[in-house]
Amino acid sequence: MQKLNEIQLKQLIEAGIFVADGALSIDLMKVTFLADFSVSTAQIKKALAELELDYAPRGIHLVKVASGYRFQSDEGLGILLSKLWQENAPRYSRAMMETLALIAYRQPITRGEIEAVRGVSVSSHIVKSLLERNWVKVIGHKEVPGRPALLATTKTFLDYFSLSTLAELPSADNFVDSLEQAMAASNIEDNTLDNEKLH
Repeated sequence: MQKLNEIQLKQLIEAGIFVADGALSIDLMKVTFLADFSVSTAQIKKALAELELDYAPRGIHLVKVASGYRFQSDEGLGILLSKLWQENAPRYSRAMMETLALIAYRQPITRGEIEAVRGVSVSSHIVKSLLERNWVKVIGHKEVPGRPALLATTKTFLDYFSLSTLAELPSADNFVDSLEQAMAASNIEDNTLDNEKLH
């Protein structure tokens, strides 16, 4: 096993996160670009903490999300940076936001339970769209007649909204507004169904 000094380790981790297609977990770092080096988890965490501090005053930050670590632009710059993309920011219906909020806060939950809370039926387009985006997944079936699917959020959902865990969700009262703000400020290139298809 080769050795790395602290500076080399920090540079390698920084470069690895920079070139990765998505967020990198510590475990993934250890089995890929750090596999040939004698490096402990504690050393990796120390390097990551230093990188977070290094980037704190900049327009780019190192953030921890559910899948691992990634670089992303400062939240306050999202609207300005969105001008880099030709496509308009995605627009989602209020019904989709409320459905996603109910799944996030009451998971696992069935479509029928969502409809009972909202007082209206949930369009199959909404559930299909959430499943296709991999924000929601079926984690089983409720043991009642018809065995309806139980829906829950995914790591992709957490990553998209820059969350490490569900515990970081804002209060339920502010969740839909927070989702709308996060989506408006997001600088992630996005495609979505037309708004009218979601009703």
